[in-house]
Amino acid sequence: MGNLLFGTAALVTGASSGIGEATAAALAGEGAAVALVARRRDRLEGLAGRIREGGRTAEVIEADVTDRAAAEEAVATAVRAFGRLDVLINNAGVMLLGPAVGAPVEEWERMVELNLTGLLYVSHAATPHLLAAAEQEPRRVADMVNISSVAGRVARSGSAVYNATKWGVNAFSEALRQEVTGRHLRVGLIEPGAVATELASHNRPEVLDSIRQRFGGIERLESEDIARAVLYMVTQPRHVAVNEILIRPTEQEG
Repeated sequence: MGNLLFGTAALVTGASSGIGEATAAALAGEGAAVALVARRRDRLEGLAGRIREGGRTAEVIEADVTDRAAAEEAVATAVRAFGRLDVLINNAGVMLLGPAVGAPVEEWERMVELNLTGLLYVSHAATPHLLAAAEQEPRRVADMVNISSVAGRVARSGSAVYNATKWGVNAFSEALRQEVTGRHLRVGLIEPGAVATELASHNRPEVLDSIRQRFGGIERLESEDIARAVLYMVTQPRHVAVNEILIRPTEQEG
């Protein structure tokens, strides 16, 4: 463990598993007090316990960020707990693939609500606190990191609405970056390829078969690989902004 983020506070959405869980642990490992946000409280409590056993600080916040009031209260709770907010990791998301023709519209709605609208709610609530932290010691810089996807860069058949949400995340991130970078709020984008998480497990059986056929023969990334990329982004010196990291498994072509 280190202290590169000692004296700072972070909030991670989707912290109950996968990339969010690994990233929260990595941030805590560098000394940040971490607010853990997700719907599965039992999973958050387990992660918080491990962080605290390591002598670090964690706050459990059970919330569904697709609810605007809940997203705003999650940010407010973190700020009350820690007195500040220096790092926001917008990680909560869902990937529901399959042909657009005849697709269940409910899947589209869920992706838009979580991948895009929920991210916007949390970002809107957190930005004033991040801007305030950027004016304060110990770092005099703050970070918002949005977890997107290769799907935010490459559109593919069978991924239309997932593509749309991630392209939206990319566009929002770049526009916001231009707006706030002069105030030392860095907005970064992480775009992972195939990662060995439970993300794909929410798909319909026939879609799962297609995913297995495409990625079953390659060595996928682990959540910790993405967490290291996030940590690299947010621990740069004040004058360095890493705006975007595209990270794929070595064997993944597209």
